[in-house]
Amino acid sequence: MCGFAGFIENSGGGNHEVLEHQAKTMAASLTHRGPDSSGVWVNPDAGAAFSFRRLSIIDLTAGGEQPMLSEDGRFVIVFNGEIYNYTAIRNILISEGVRFRSRSDTEVLLKACMHWGIERTIGDLVGMFAFALWDNVKRKLWIARDRLGIKPVYYGQVGNRFAFASELKALRTFKDWQPTIDQIALGSFVRLNHVPSPSTIYTGVSKLEPGCILERQADRVATVSRYWNVGDYYQQPSLDISEEDAVSECERLLSDAVKQRLVSDVPLGALLSGGIDSSTVVALMNRVNKGEVRTFTIAFGDKTYNEADNAKEIALHIGTNHTALNLSSDKALGLISRLPDIYDEPFADSSALPTYLVSQLAREHVTVALSGDGGDEVFFGYNRYTVAPMVWRKSRLLPNFLRKAGGCAIKSISPRFWDRIAMMVPQSRRPRTFGVKLHKLGDIIAENSEEAIYRQLISHWGGAPPVLNQGIASEHDWPRDYPRGFAAKMAMQDTRTYLPDDILTKIDRASMAVSLEVRVPLLDHRLVEFMARLPASLKQKNSTSKYLLRKVLKKYVPDALVDRPKMGFAVPLDRWLRGPLRDWAEDILDERKLKNGGWFDPVPIRKAWHQHLAGSGNHQEGLWGILMAQTWLDRWG
Repeated sequence: MCGFAGFIENSGGGNHEVLEHQAKTMAASLTHRGPDSSGVWVNPDAGAAFSFRRLSIIDLTAGGEQPMLSEDGRFVIVFNGEIYNYTAIRNILISEGVRFRSRSDTEVLLKACMHWGIERTIGDLVGMFAFALWDNVKRKLWIARDRLGIKPVYYGQVGNRFAFASELKALRTFKDWQPTIDQIALGSFVRLNHVPSPSTIYTGVSKLEPGCILERQADRVATVSRYWNVGDYYQQPSLDISEEDAVSECERLLSDAVKQRLVSDVPLGALLSGGIDSSTVVALMNRVNKGEVRTFTIAFGDKTYNEADNAKEIALHIGTNHTALNLSSDKALGLISRLPDIYDEPFADSSALPTYLVSQLAREHVTVALSGDGGDEVFFGYNRYTVAPMVWRKSRLLPNFLRKAGGCAIKSISPRFWDRIAMMVPQSRRPRTFGVKLHKLGDIIAENSEEAIYRQLISHWGGAPPVLNQGIASEHDWPRDYPRGFAAKMAMQDTRTYLPDDILTKIDRASMAVSLEVRVPLLDHRLVEFMARLPASLKQKNSTSKYLLRKVLKKYVPDALVDRPKMGFAVPLDRWLRGPLRDWAEDILDERKLKNGGWFDPVPIRKAWHQHLAGSGNHQEGLWGILMAQTWLDRWG
């Protein structure tokens, strides 16, 4: 795992010392991604410069140093990530006459691109990656990103040059960096709590989307093409397969994915939340490295949010060396001021706080950790995949005025009162934030299409977000033509958008901020493709989410450790905002500050804040988005 950056001057030439200094400055901003070594390559005739920071994982010798040049000096590559099947690719290339100087996966990637071409090479890769490849003869640049978007890369025009980097902070190092905040992106952020690809918070700078290749010619024309799309697999006919065979194939693919991700020349462990996803990963890790697995988790004082006991039970049963860390509101408050530097853009997934701290904990003991990220999208884990289709099937039969009246009736009762009613349900069956979920149900009942329901479910502000002059937010098209049903459409859309822009952004920045490499076996593309083609009946059964994954996990742990309510990796944000974080939030949400900032309409924000404090509404997610946006704007705006 590493970080890279580079640029091509539009003038086609430059001073060697100036180019080298800028490249080194960009690399220095990414030191956290690669503390072990750095490298720079410059071609003043082309005005091109590449820089790199290395976190040594595979081949700890100098043979894996970057930027890496071909023997004839024609091609230069910088690469962030891991190619898990690089040994197999290397052996094929050797059989075809290609020679190697090292055993690094970077050299395998470079030689494969030279020998086969970039598109054939990417089609053969199993792994997580972002890389930039430069042809010194044709003055041509390629930038590529892995299929699911596990590794990041940004690009755009900065002054009189085309620049790219693993993180936005490297682009900020140019002296002529003159950013303009994209108000449309800001509006999307407030609604979604992340900035959706390909946008960034800055006008003129983009994220390369997952499964895409950017190609920039010598004439400075850049085009982006897509080489992989999860929607293609959802669009194919469902596999005709029995449940027994589906479980067997799922376990085989999972086992292979985990085994491949255990290859490392440095200490390795796992992030264990106690949920289905990470527990399955740890169980399969232990099958390969029995008794040698280290696991790490975060604990909360609030039992409603605390999965640490579940994680401890799983760890004891499997037999891992387990470590837990308690997350208090004081630790969270101390970390909040760092978030704008860690994430570069506004980012408001509150689980970024425990994700950073569990990464920090793990890094004290290991350099690589496996996680269960991606399981909700791949295995149908989100509640909306069950609830939304059921609600739509019934509500669509009612007249519009009745749907709206029903929604209003549900929302006329405060979330806090609904929570009190839920106290009559046994704790083992009691949903967390029951009142919030019921209010969201009230919102979606009133909608009149699948698309409208989905957009309501993913929005943290019921109506338009309180952003001034936001324009029209651009979004991925709703997949109307996919035949698999409402739940499959949502899962496909989440895989294309929420997964890379929120979940994977969170884990990459949090882990890399402490120089920890995190690997995500549940997002092995072969497993994702297989699961996308399965009928929904094998992913959900009798309203049971992750049905197939549960069947696999039950082979390794008792049923009682599997059949528990989903909790998610969340923090008690609603209570923290009413308690220990209240003064901090009140200062940021001050009406005068909001008005003077010129970005947000203070009226709906203050209304939501007062309702939240009074308990008549739970607006934790929407308010957290405004708080994170303001914190970021204070730092970078």
